[in-house]
Amino acid sequence: MDFSILHYGFMQKAFLAGLLGGVSCAITGVLVVTMRITAIGTCMAHAAFAGALLGMLMGSPDGLAMAFVFSLGVAGLIGPLSDRTDFAPETVVGIVFSAMLGLAFLFIGLMPGPKSKALNLFWGSILTVGKLDLWVMGAVTIILLAALMLFFKEVRAVLCHRSVALAAGIPATAIYYAMLIATGATVTASLRSIGGLLIYSLIINPAAAAYQLSYDLKRIFILAAVFGVVSCWGGLLASYAFDIPSGAVIVMISTLLFVLCTLFSPKKKGLSRRQRLSLNFSGEVQTTSPIAPERNHVR
Repeated sequence: MDFSILHYGFMQKAFLAGLLGGVSCAITGVLVVTMRITAIGTCMAHAAFAGALLGMLMGSPDGLAMAFVFSLGVAGLIGPLSDRTDFAPETVVGIVFSAMLGLAFLFIGLMPGPKSKALNLFWGSILTVGKLDLWVMGAVTIILLAALMLFFKEVRAVLCHRSVALAAGIPATAIYYAMLIATGATVTASLRSIGGLLIYSLIINPAAAAYQLSYDLKRIFILAAVFGVVSCWGGLLASYAFDIPSGAVIVMISTLLFVLCTLFSPKKKGLSRRQRLSLNFSGEVQTTSPIAPERNHVR
């Protein structure tokens, strides 16, 4: 391995961005995979993309602030809409996603001159990440890790069974909304380095791969973070060695990790599908429904 590439400043920034983005995206991926609203990653990415485009139209050089406004606004909208209407969260996510996609294309059409700067946000470029991006990604990652460690028991309870957590006195609704907001912040922070199109795979694939190896939630978080970082760093090394697009290689490595974890999964083979779905994160079989954040139907 030629470590001379680390002498270049842009490669140092790229590897640091891969570390921060891999960890933060993987952690939020575990949340959304467990909540069974995986499409929210794409929805948030397009919300941040639309916000960044609007910011550019308003004169901002990168539109980062408006991207945060849009993604956090969408995160704050999806939770209440799914709770206060008869629609499932997946339906609400799909509706909001279509609206954000329409706004993104509208803003692209309104932009004067070349569209290359806008399209760069869509595809992302981890090799051109700047200091501001690293600071934002670092802040989001630290806050996310700190919140997860402080409120891990509450988060686990909400992920296992939201209505039971609410009955136990845990502020399940607030935690559920906070997890949605964390997803929006993570997607926005990684938008310029990873791209609105590719970030979905970096959120879902490491988390899905980690779920193939363990039922323990702590271990799943750790494995997902490791897989996310390995995908980013492996993509950077392959991009440098073979002169190929780094973003695409990152996605392919994360997909390969999922395939390998699925093929060599050590999970128990003798249980029925219903029992496997009913396993909690400590490995004990439960008689309750599969893990999912149920809506509160109290009227």
